[in-house]
Amino acid sequence: MNTPRIVHCKKLKQDLPALPFKPFPNEFGQLLYDNISLQAWQMWIRESPKFINTYRLDLQSKEGRDFLEKQMRIFFGFEEGELADTAFVPREG
Repeated sequence: MNTPRIVHCKKLKQDLPALPFKPFPNEFGQLLYDNISLQAWQMWIRESPKFINTYRLDLQSKEGRDFLEKQMRIFFGFEEGELADTAFVPREG
């Protein structure tokens, strides 16, 4: 049985199992692979549709991908700033 790779997660500030893959085939993908845990990535996967839906992002366009990458950089703590507001309203009850 393979032992999962461990990273010190920049988002969650603890040593946790790492991503088993690079999420993007570029420098940012490597940054995530080296510094973000699988748990933090799963948090982002639940969060990202709020941005995609609110801003009707076209992830086929450079503008859409750049916007989402900026939100990711802020979410994971690679960049200072505030996350963009979303139209998400939690369900009550």
